[in-house]
Amino acid sequence: MHDIRTIRDNPQAFDAALVRRGLAPLSASLLAIDETRRAAIHAAEQALARRNAASKDIGAAKKAKDEARASALMAEVGELKTRLPQLEAEAKAAEEELRTELAQIPNLPLAEVPEGRDEHDNVEHHHYGRKRDYAFTPKPHYDLGEALGQMDFNAAAKLSGARFVVLKNRLARLERAIGQFFLDVHTGEHGYTEVNPPLLVRDDAMFGTAQLPKFREDQFAAGSRDAEGQGYWLIPTAEVPLTNLVRESILDEKELPMRLTALTPCFRAEAGAAGRDTRGMIRQHQFTKVELVSVTTPEESKNEHERMLACAEEVLRRLGLHYRVMTLCTGDMGFASQKTYDIEVWMPGQISSQGEGGAYREISSCSVCGDFQARRMEARYRSGDGRPRFVHTLNGSGTAVGRALIAVIENYQQEDGSIAVPEVLQPYMGGLKAIEREG
Repeated sequence: MHDIRTIRDNPQAFDAALVRRGLAPLSASLLAIDETRRAAIHAAEQALARRNAASKDIGAAKKAKDEARASALMAEVGELKTRLPQLEAEAKAAEEELRTELAQIPNLPLAEVPEGRDEHDNVEHHHYGRKRDYAFTPKPHYDLGEALGQMDFNAAAKLSGARFVVLKNRLARLERAIGQFFLDVHTGEHGYTEVNPPLLVRDDAMFGTAQLPKFREDQFAAGSRDAEGQGYWLIPTAEVPLTNLVRESILDEKELPMRLTALTPCFRAEAGAAGRDTRGMIRQHQFTKVELVSVTTPEESKNEHERMLACAEEVLRRLGLHYRVMTLCTGDMGFASQKTYDIEVWMPGQISSQGEGGAYREISSCSVCGDFQARRMEARYRSGDGRPRFVHTLNGSGTAVGRALIAVIENYQQEDGSIAVPEVLQPYMGGLKAIEREG
């Protein structure tokens, strides 16, 4: 959420940042609504002040036995009592209109974010490792998983429809092992506190992290409401409950940075771009992910962003996976982000957009959001001078477990169709070194 005072003070900078995002300038329309809002508030305040003053004057007029003046003042007070609710309603409506408009506007990109229209304009930041060499043509994960008899899309379709999967036996255990490994590294070495949050959240939580109102159609609504009339939603990412843990609170600066992590199922109605990746596990309505969330001060958010990226990279390095880190351009960033790094892991069994064998696939996004979410959540901290300030929030995948499973299956496939288990995962697999078809 943007601060209208900042827009009022520098509308040109606000519009220029929106243009970098590929949007039209909006300061003029916002400031017009703001002017109406301020005029309505002023009119209501003036009417209230006049009513209070006139009420006092009635007593003075009666004391002076000036019945004519007292009568006139009583008539004025009566008129103001009738008019005041209307003025207050107009002020409230103008306030709500401004809030509604501001809620639809994305965060503004930092100056160093490369300008561009879409994913083709993203810039490689760095890469790690190299592509593996194979003496055979690598297969996609769905062919490998189905041949092993441990990945069943048909069974999932009978249960839930398209874009779901049933994992069985050792592939199911491998996915669990990957998630547990990620959590152990992030909590044991990276200083994140593990949280087991609810998978259902209310409207105000989804608003706080900016999934609502703009992306309502991309979410799974639970179809019921609580006693306060708030709707329930299946979480699209653990970012929602983790970040909202600080909603409507004032933290002590000594509590920051606050680093939280969770391993949860995630649910998304859109499941990515229509017509893309219709086979396999790349784009699912339900998937498992380890989420990283940081809450910190404005002065430390840039460093925290780099640290979060390094934490997400570390687990992939230990899995021995080749990847590249991309700085997203202004046209490809998420709605709430000021700057985003995407980690794209190499998957040799995928088909690239050019029809070639092998492709990079996003496995993590690490974003710094500034105070954009904090303003929506009313999340503050008390700084050394005692003044409450908005916190800065960051979120990242640490990483997507389902996609990490795909990466392991495709990168560690053997010519006979078996899957070698990465050494760091073998303790989580009871010492198993390879996944083979049974029977």
